[in-house]
Amino acid sequence: MKSCPDYRMTRRTMLGATGATLFGLQLRELLAYADTASQTKAEHVILFWNGGGMTHLDTWDPKPGRPTQGEFNPIDTSVPGIQISEIFPQLAQQMHHCALVRSIAGTQGDHGRGTYNVQTSYQMTPNLIHPGFGSVVVHEKDKMSELPSFVSISGRAPRASYLGQTCEAYFVGAPGEKDPYLAFPEGITQVRGNSRLEVLERFNQRYSQKNPGESNVATKTAIGDAVKLMRSPALSAFELDKVPTTMLNRYGDNTFGRGVMLAKQLVETGVRFVQVNRGGFDTHSANFPAMQAHGDVMDPALASLVEDLAESGLLKKTLIVMLSEFGRTPMINEDAGRDHWANVFSCFIAGGGITGGTVIGSSDEDGYEPKDRPVQVADLHATFCQTLGIDPAKEVMTPLRRPMKLVDNGTPIAELFA
Repeated sequence: MKSCPDYRMTRRTMLGATGATLFGLQLRELLAYADTASQTKAEHVILFWNGGGMTHLDTWDPKPGRPTQGEFNPIDTSVPGIQISEIFPQLAQQMHHCALVRSIAGTQGDHGRGTYNVQTSYQMTPNLIHPGFGSVVVHEKDKMSELPSFVSISGRAPRASYLGQTCEAYFVGAPGEKDPYLAFPEGITQVRGNSRLEVLERFNQRYSQKNPGESNVATKTAIGDAVKLMRSPALSAFELDKVPTTMLNRYGDNTFGRGVMLAKQLVETGVRFVQVNRGGFDTHSANFPAMQAHGDVMDPALASLVEDLAESGLLKKTLIVMLSEFGRTPMINEDAGRDHWANVFSCFIAGGGITGGTVIGSSDEDGYEPKDRPVQVADLHATFCQTLGIDPAKEVMTPLRRPMKLVDNGTPIAELFA
């Protein structure tokens, strides 16, 4: 498969229709704020990051009967009137828990810039790196357990930048495998290992006294967190060897299925933010077999996750999001692929207090541009913040004393809380 050389990896209804504003906010938005003020906020986020630019037409925004349809047919879901691609048959039956945003008006058709924008809400600049959304969440929300507050699975998450070392993600390579850096090497006893850690602590203390600086503080924080985690019984939450065979079969005994199971275990154990990474969506050629293969792996895992969290009651407190850096061209190219398309793309959301069975906005009849209710990337971030009880307009100071908003001027999507 060919890919890009630069890719790495009622009353409310009536008032809402008037378009009237107060202090710059739509009345429907003010109503949403009032409705959600007393609701229990989400406590966790699971972000599924699909690197490469996932096609919107072959997933959440099918165009049946149009020249841009492609090889997949739309299928009905558990919500009358909402259809999604046939590559997600199991997830379609959970759509009453889920919402779709089909009118994201993107601006970045380059992988790096698109990824940066969608993961931070900001545009890339040459003189400042903005933190990813996971770092924003753990900066604003209290730690819930001895586990890291932010875990990234099967790929790296954006850096915390000016939010600091404590907001960085803990990286898990292959889900279920033990981290060799969180155990003493073979042949090193507990007593001997602890003695070495004490020597390291004394050395770092002396060095820090002679060479004070932010990097030394960050190093001390990282080592302290690692040692605390190594000694914590909660570390078992990263293991999958006790997962029943029936669950492995439901989610899928593959890297993605195991990653989703691990994400579930982690939020159940108090992790605030889990990012599950999956690549392979840069489908400039052979788009349809590639997307079918993605669907075969992703559909059972996502459907099982939504179903299980709903059954346990945790879905109300867990925001699930699936995003990619942009969509792909409506027209199919000569290599049976789709190219980069930032003008409009989609987002899948579930749980976290949002209204299930909802579709926000639409693209035009062939999927080229937003048709109604355009949503900016920063609006998504503001919406996610609202579900978590975070003020998206809050300012934090960079080390150079420059105030920066948590979200780049976004407005929450009020209809998701109707």
